[in-house]
Parts: sequence; structure tokens; C-alpha cells
Amino acid sequence: MSGDLISKKTRTAFREFLVGRTLREIGNEFEAADIIADQSYQPLLGGQRRCYVEQFYHTLDFNNPSDVDRLLRVYENILAQAYARLQSGAGIFDSRAYKASLDQLVGWLKKDGYVYEDGRLAPIGRAASLRHLKVKAVSMDAGYLAAQIMRIEGAVTGDPELAIGQAKELVETCCKTILHEHGVEGVDKLDVPVLVRRTMETLKLVPEGISDQTKGAKTIKAILGNLATVTQGLAELRNLYGTGHGRQGSAKGLLPRHANLAAGVATTLATFLFETHVERRAQER
Repeated sequence: MSGDLISKKTRTAFREFLVGRTLREIGNEFEAADIIADQSYQPLLGGQRRCYVEQFYHTLDFNNPSDVDRLLRVYENILAQAYARLQSGAGIFDSRAYKASLDQLVGWLKKDGYVYEDGRLAPIGRAASLRHLKVKAVSMDAGYLAAQIMRIEGAVTGDPELAIGQAKELVETCCKTILHEHGVEGVDKLDVPVLVRRTMETLKLVPEGISDQTKGAKTIKAILGNLATVTQGLAELRNLYGTGHGRQGSAKGLLPRHANLAAGVATTLATFLFETHVERRAQER
């Protein structure tokens, strides 16, 4: 299972688009983003320009958000220049075909969770959160958690009820993974709200653990105290409309926007818990 934040299809599409540029231009694009080619790497590809792009790709870890951010800077600049060229018409023989090529690049990026607007590439909120959490899950060998995230990604539009069910299970698996790593026993049969509360206690995130003298203590306590409440609502939403529970034949299905809400709540909470867990582990070393 690939955890790449930028898919191979997207990388290939940009590589093929760059075949129309000179070697110097290609080098300038990548080097401007502090990406250096590995010239010792010799890919089995036809064409000097294709190989050159792959030599730059070879130095990147596509699971690493920092490396991906640098690559997105390259893609952003390529798109900005290309759209400016399209607008001016300079050296373009078939503007419709050229625009179609650009739209295809933008489309691949959108599937990866990034939108191109006003000359900038920006992460799409829900997709970006899922991918950010996926990286953390893979880095902790929580393969099952990563698999759940991928299922949510694929189900939000096509099967909202499945996405809602998986969103609830995402939080459940996240908490169980953290608690098991801390040696906490007897958690497998706990309900989600109880799991969240136990996880917060284990990570020392319970409101009672915050001193009243801490700046913004009241606000922090309110936010943390509401985490379990939000999760309870997510569990109830799943019980009413999600997968895994029988419903009357006349019941109406939920829409993708409802699944987005569930996925957003689940990924925000799971990301926060996992980031805290990673930070606590680092402090213990």
C-alpha cells in the first residue's frame, strides 16, 4: 500500500509535461526549490529530459510532508508559467490541447488533495488532514489505521454512509493503538467516548491536568472537555445513519457533505491525539 502524498500518476504527468522544456529550464525549476538531482541514478527511461526529472524525484521521500512541500513549489511554478503562456499565446500552436494538458495536471493534483487557485497550490482541507494522519500512521507502523484512512478517502463521495462508519472506527482504532503502545489493558471492548477519555488521560490531556494559572486555561479546558462530547456525537451519527446498523427501508441516505463532517471531526481529533502521542514519546527518550 502506497502512502505517497503525491501519487506516481501525478509525478509522471508532470514529468511528461516537462519534456517540452530545456534541460536548463528543468534544472532551474527544481533547484529553485532546493531539490538537487541524483546524477548517479540512471532510470530505465527513454529521453534525456525524462531521466533528468527522475533524478530529481529520486532524492525525494514522497511520504515526507517537507519533501512534498518542496515538490509542490516546483509544480506551482510550472503551472503559473504555463497558464501565463496560455494567456499570451506565445509559441502555442494548439491552445485547446495545451489547456487540456494543464487541466489534466490540475486534475491529478486535486485527486492527491491539492487545489490550484489564483496561481497557488493549496491543500484541500479534508483530504490534507487524511493524508497528514496517514503519514503519521505509517511512520508508527499502524497499518490498519492507514488502511482505514484510505477507505474514508474513497468513500466520502461514492458511499457517504460507509465513510461515516469508517470515520467513527478511525477514532476508535487511533485510541486503541495509542493505549496499546502505552501498555494500557482492557480497552478492546470500550465505547468510543470512553476510549477517547482514557486516551486523553494517558496523554495527560484531561482538563483537570491543566493548571488554572496556565494562560488561556479556561479555553483549553473547554476545548479538551468537548473532545469526548464531539466523539459521542460522531458515534451517534454512525448509529443512526452509518454502516453496520439496520435501518427502515424508507430511511433516506446521507449526502457527501455529512460524510465530510464526520471525516473532518474524526481526522482532526485523531491527528491531534497522534501528534500529542508522538510528542510525548519524543520527550520520554
